[in-house]
Amino acid sequence: MGEELAISLKNVSKCFKRYDRPLDRLKEVVLPNKNYADDFWALQNIDLEIPKGRTVGIVGRNGSGKSTLLQIIAGTLTPTTGEVHVKGRVSALLELGCGFNPEFTGRQNVFFNGQILGLDRREIEEKFDEIAGFADIGDFIDRPVKTYSSGMFVRLAFAVAVNVNPEILIVDEALAVGDFVFQHRCMRRMRELMDSGVTTLFVTHDAGAIKSLCNSAVMIHDGKIFTSGLPNPVIVEYLKLVTNLELDGQQVINTKNKDKIEQSKTSEESKNTDDIADLTATDGNFGKSTRRGSGKAKIEAIKFINQSGNDAGEHPTFMFNEKVTLVVSLKAYEVLQGCIVGFYVCDKNGNEIIGSNTFEEGIPIDCLQMGEQLEIQFQFKLPLRPNSYSLTVAGAQNYQDITFDWIDNAIIFQVLPPDTGKNIHVLVDQPTIVKVERQSSERLLSI
Repeated sequence: MGEELAISLKNVSKCFKRYDRPLDRLKEVVLPNKNYADDFWALQNIDLEIPKGRTVGIVGRNGSGKSTLLQIIAGTLTPTTGEVHVKGRVSALLELGCGFNPEFTGRQNVFFNGQILGLDRREIEEKFDEIAGFADIGDFIDRPVKTYSSGMFVRLAFAVAVNVNPEILIVDEALAVGDFVFQHRCMRRMRELMDSGVTTLFVTHDAGAIKSLCNSAVMIHDGKIFTSGLPNPVIVEYLKLVTNLELDGQQVINTKNKDKIEQSKTSEESKNTDDIADLTATDGNFGKSTRRGSGKAKIEAIKFINQSGNDAGEHPTFMFNEKVTLVVSLKAYEVLQGCIVGFYVCDKNGNEIIGSNTFEEGIPIDCLQMGEQLEIQFQFKLPLRPNSYSLTVAGAQNYQDITFDWIDNAIIFQVLPPDTGKNIHVLVDQPTIVKVERQSSERLLSI
């Protein structure tokens, strides 16, 4: 193809030995000519080429060999057969806490991991504040890692992985551990790295993330590459395979004792309850937004008003299809020839779901004087699948001009399921109503 390769695998296979009893392992050491183990081929004959700067999603069922593949690329596992060529500094976020010494503090582990990745102490010192700020674990940065929760583990590990200027970033399902606020922050950071040309591989069960983030995808099944290519066709094949396997499994389950089925259901319900508890036990740090712009005008305040007319607060939760009002206040710091203010509601992958702006809604805003203030009110409904979402707000003089202010993750909120119990399978965009109140020291103009 003529593209420079970042990763090349040729006929790569990996075999693990499985022993029925610990004694069998000892027998094999004493009697090396005899084999007491069963050979398990986690990977078989993998041929894979990934050009520099590509983002590749890897999908497959649990036990298919995805993690083994990433570990071989990262260099933490040696293949049984085949050749592996990796060009560039690799930063890998694999097993939870992998590479961390539990007795060391978070600060010590940052320096330890940074040196493993090839940075000298001066470089790590320069990046430390950025890493600590991204992890956002407070005083725990100076406490032993063994005292960390799983969420703190992944926060610090991800912060190190994405802030050491990697040329190749490898992430294995680690983002599923963090709370939803942190997931939004991680996805934004991953997008920045991808846009800057970092070769990225990540394993996820989130089909939306694969389709929205990746240039291509690879599906692993039973240790082999089942299919590869553009994300959407690969995801379709993956979902078809999973569905067929689930249907085959259901036929087997139906022949089992009904008591065992009920026991399985109870276990699954317990798991779902635990997941909900983990979601509501997050730290609620919604102030970690990213901001850019020329500064000619600045967004001074953002808030949601719920359908009851009350301020929804810093940590909003809305009912399905609730009508809300988004209030955006801005101030001009230079004379502006015009003004467009808009917003997006995004899912955790950064996909825009609902959005509009004053221009599209037919509300022209002409010249603003220095010091003049605007308050814009957008009204819209939230016919969204129950989940967490983020709000992006931005403003510019016109479509061609650089934005004077752009705030990602300005507010992160949740949408609850419909009280009817109906399952939501799609997302529906709806028109918005916009109201602008123009204020200055000399006049008050309503549009």
